[in-house]
Amino acid sequence: MENFFESVFPSTGVTPATYFMMAGIALLGGILFSFIMSFKVRAHKRFFLVNAILPVTIGTVICFVNGNIGAGIAVGGAFALVRFRSAQGTADEIAAILITMASGIAFGMGYLAYGAIGLIALALIYVGLTYLPIFNHAALESEKLLKVTVPESLDYSGIFDDTFAHFTKNAELVETKTVNMGSMFRLSYKVKLKNPKEEKEFIDEIRIKNANLEISLLPYTEDAKNL
Repeated sequence: MENFFESVFPSTGVTPATYFMMAGIALLGGILFSFIMSFKVRAHKRFFLVNAILPVTIGTVICFVNGNIGAGIAVGGAFALVRFRSAQGTADEIAAILITMASGIAFGMGYLAYGAIGLIALALIYVGLTYLPIFNHAALESEKLLKVTVPESLDYSGIFDDTFAHFTKNAELVETKTVNMGSMFRLSYKVKLKNPKEEKEFIDEIRIKNANLEISLLPYTEDAKNL
């Protein structure tokens, strides 16, 4: 049983047989991981394709830089650059990528059992936790992110105060930014409605005051703030 969790790579280095065994298990594990995660993570098909091949890709890199400090530093710098060439992802996408990268390192060092078990186990744990209500708090679920676009010429300071007083329990301005080449402002508020059934009336009254420009009302999450 202990041999099952030992590295398959001999002390002399990687052989063709051990490399292709590692690559095959890593690829199968990556495909199964992506399939499981696709049930809960809302992402494009290409995201899951990338996650499917990421373990074998990372594993291959680790195989050839293992023991070579210079090559390891160069590869680390290359991976760091990926962060600045990629679009911002959601929490689900970042978690999936970190899991596949961690398993890829295990595969690349020859620990196939650790890589495969960790990859599938973490996928099942992640999906299982999403079905449990342990992190759902009713008070937080009622919080909304209100994004209101207003003309540049509009003095938005306090313009919605009476509307917020009538429809919300509390309202807090969390962000102000310019949009459309600086010709408009987008105001982001964290609000909690007194009566969720009055959502349409709430938005209609804001439309009157913001010249009928774009308005969005979303569940208040870190991901929604980046939309």
